[in-house]
Amino acid sequence: MSVVKVIEIHSEGSTIEGAAEAALREAAKSVNGINNIYLQDFQAIVAGGKIVKYRVNAKISFVIEG
Repeated sequence: MSVVKVIEIHSEGSTIEGAAEAALREAAKSVNGINNIYLQDFQAIVAGGKIVKYRVNAKISFVIEG
């Protein structure tokens, strides 16, 4: 039987995909065995009447080893 842990990360990027990739990249620095990212909330940051960046709330799941 395996046990999966979920952590929540807020990340930014120039696209939604970029924000998701940034969340994965940062989490992978200290977490092994990441197998899923659930993007829960999206936010667009506006300045000067234009979208300048996106934020996502990413739930990252991984199997606990040992």
